[in-house]
Amino acid sequence: MGCLYYGDDEHGIEVPDALLAHLKVVITTKLRRRESFTLTWRHDLAEPRGRSALWLQESIPLRFVFSREEPEQLQPALLQEFSRLANSTAGLTIDMNDWLEIERQAIPSAA
Repeated sequence: MGCLYYGDDEHGIEVPDALLAHLKVVITTKLRRRESFTLTWRHDLAEPRGRSALWLQESIPLRFVFSREEPEQLQPALLQEFSRLANSTAGLTIDMNDWLEIERQAIPSAA
């Protein structure tokens, strides 16, 4: 599980590494172009029900921390979809539960 730190938040937002890798590419591409946008996520089942949103813009510090040393494999189709959503008026919306399930499946079980 990785972590996204935004602004002066010391706790960060826990995000599965695979998702964080894709978000990093989309977010940094948009911010490099000085394009602000909204990132919204539905809370995972361990959190109180609801959703959170961030207004991402270039002047606010941003840090991506990954739990794995090796880079994640990126999926071009997913990057395109995330970019399309980030460019929409609604911004990019993520369902954390979908990604937590993908993350669980990627971790080999102990024998």
